[in-house]
Amino acid sequence: MIREPDSGSRKLVSLAVKLASEKKTQDMRLLEVGRTSIIADYFLIGTGATAIQVHAICDHLSENLKKAGYYASRIEGYREGWWVILDYSVLVIHIFQPESRDFYDLERLWSEAPVVNLEEDNNKAYFTSE
Repeated sequence: MIREPDSGSRKLVSLAVKLASEKKTQDMRLLEVGRTSIIADYFLIGTGATAIQVHAICDHLSENLKKAGYYASRIEGYREGWWVILDYSVLVIHIFQPESRDFYDLERLWSEAPVVNLEEDNNKAYFTSE
């Protein structure tokens, strides 16, 4: 089933990419999984160097997205900080430590989903929506 993401999900994604970039999230990838699945419109995948950085990224995302009116329906894996999932229904954010990202390799598992280009400006990534 192919779905076109609406402007609300693109707005959420744009803000999430900006916020993750502010905390120096490494190797961010944005997959448009809504083209191949009904799970969500997008997966945002990123890496933090340590559990402390993973927690800092997730805290920054959840606090600032909440201020903007977006609430996670669930957060999984936070305590361990190995692979944290922030589920915003249309956007599922996956923040990994390097070893867990290599092990689970979501990009390979979701290889049929188109990769959305993230623009970089002064070492910060941006997603530009139409």
